[in-house]
Amino acid sequence: LSSRKAIAKSSLQHMIAQPNPALAMRSDSERQIRSTVDWSEAAVYGEHIWFETSVSGDFCYVGEQNCMAKLLQKPLSRRKCAACKIVVHTPCIEQLEKINFRCKPSFRESGSRNIREPIIVRHHWVHRRRQEGKCRQCGKGFQQKFAFHSKEIVAISCSWCKQAYHSKVSCFLLQHIEEPCLLGAHAAVVVPPTWILRVRRPQNPLKSSKKKKRTSFKRKSSKKGAEEGRWKPFVIKPMPSPLMKPLLVFVNPKSGGNQGAKIIQSFMWYLNPRQVFDLSQGGPKEALELYRKVHNLRILACGGDGTVGWILSILDQLRINPPPPVAILPLGTGNDLARTLNWGGGYTDEPLSKILSHVEDGNIVQLDRWNLHVEPNPDTNPEEKDEAAADKLPLDVFNNYFSLGFDARVTLEFHESREANPEKFNSRFRNKMFYAGTAFSDFLTGSSKDLAKHVRLVCDGTDLTSKIQDLKPQCLVFLNIPRYCAGTMPWGNPGEHHDFEPQRHDDGCIEVIGFTMTSLAALQVGGHGERLCQCRQVVLTTSKAIPMQVDGEPCKLAASCIHISLRNQANMVQKTKRRNSMPLLNE
Repeated sequence: LSSRKAIAKSSLQHMIAQPNPALAMRSDSERQIRSTVDWSEAAVYGEHIWFETSVSGDFCYVGEQNCMAKLLQKPLSRRKCAACKIVVHTPCIEQLEKINFRCKPSFRESGSRNIREPIIVRHHWVHRRRQEGKCRQCGKGFQQKFAFHSKEIVAISCSWCKQAYHSKVSCFLLQHIEEPCLLGAHAAVVVPPTWILRVRRPQNPLKSSKKKKRTSFKRKSSKKGAEEGRWKPFVIKPMPSPLMKPLLVFVNPKSGGNQGAKIIQSFMWYLNPRQVFDLSQGGPKEALELYRKVHNLRILACGGDGTVGWILSILDQLRINPPPPVAILPLGTGNDLARTLNWGGGYTDEPLSKILSHVEDGNIVQLDRWNLHVEPNPDTNPEEKDEAAADKLPLDVFNNYFSLGFDARVTLEFHESREANPEKFNSRFRNKMFYAGTAFSDFLTGSSKDLAKHVRLVCDGTDLTSKIQDLKPQCLVFLNIPRYCAGTMPWGNPGEHHDFEPQRHDDGCIEVIGFTMTSLAALQVGGHGERLCQCRQVVLTTSKAIPMQVDGEPCKLAASCIHISLRNQANMVQKTKRRNSMPLLNE
């Protein structure tokens, strides 16, 4: 009890800002059940981030005396804070304000009285009735026999650095309350709350103009107006260190079923919640603009290859120099780029503490990226134009591959069927069955067998059209990375074939491969396609509408002339194999 009172009086009060008028701007319901980080000027200092939970073993954090479920003698819904992991009944959330327990602070106030004091992060101590690991002081475990339903507080742990002590005077010394927090095992990638400042809105220029001379009024007011137009409630003031690699995490919750939502919560526990972003809440642009001046910044893209491409396209738009390297936590299926960079084909519940270590320790490599410039084919008869065909591709840049023919036709039919009946495509098994059925149907009908008759291919000035006509492929692939179609390797290993080099994703060359139905089938058992060339420039001309896909995004493109050329190189993080695994943080 003595340590609990001391914490309440000292540590939890230490970084609490002055009473915030923003509290009055939000309704009780908004304050109680907020499940996203608030980036508005109404953001509340030390606000919890609540998610629904079904856990039954954790007691309500407010204690029996203040617990509404205890007073009403009936079960109530529970919520868990993603950032500090306390659990309370939903009606008990407002009781937390009465006992003055706030979450770990994710920012600081630019106008607070303590702004000139040395800027340090202090521990955020939380009482725990259950705790994994061992006490930092005595080295003994926390759990007692038959302690699952125990009401006793067994540990005090910091939700920043994850240090934990027994809840007794001999282990948790009062001096720990005032100690600076070093942010734990992943301090190098954590964005300290001291870097993130909430700034006040600029004053209305009309209020100060009365004291100015009239001749200067217009110029001054327009400048002030521009400042207010550029004003953002939060700014980043980094204090860089050569050892730091601050991380931005972008999660696509639509990838991988429900994995994305769980991953967002877990990263908010390990990191500062203000460095974790849900891409369904507006995309990556605002976050990248906010953090663009942070030195040694790294990005973790949690999603499919499309999510990675989205982030790379925004980095292009913002022209951040140098562009921060991007690591990948693959969600869902496919993930050929993630496989290429050693991140695997999907997330298999590996502890996120390990993943953060891999992101921090990974090597920076380059990834070629390719432009696709499309023009209508002037030699086609306008009367023969397919009205259902598109005039442009779904993407004008590709990172993985660009293909046309059989594989694109199957992907397009899947895409169109899913758009028409989304309820029929709600499981991976159904999706794979549809793919298999569509592929078999197209194989029987031979819908892509005349591809060679309608394609002209010129690579680095060499016309390969006759070679295409001899091979009669049903699919052409322009490949930037070794992996394709959920992990297969269509280029294979050229070995002693002196005309070709082993494939690389950073050599400024693209591999052109043709597939017959036989080689497509062999691809699934380790085979490869027909290697046509390695080149730096491609001109592909089609004489009729043909299904195509760009990094998995399909369309049926009208007769066109397509120019493929190197766009730039993106910085990526390649996972390195670790010999010794580091100890995991306390969960």
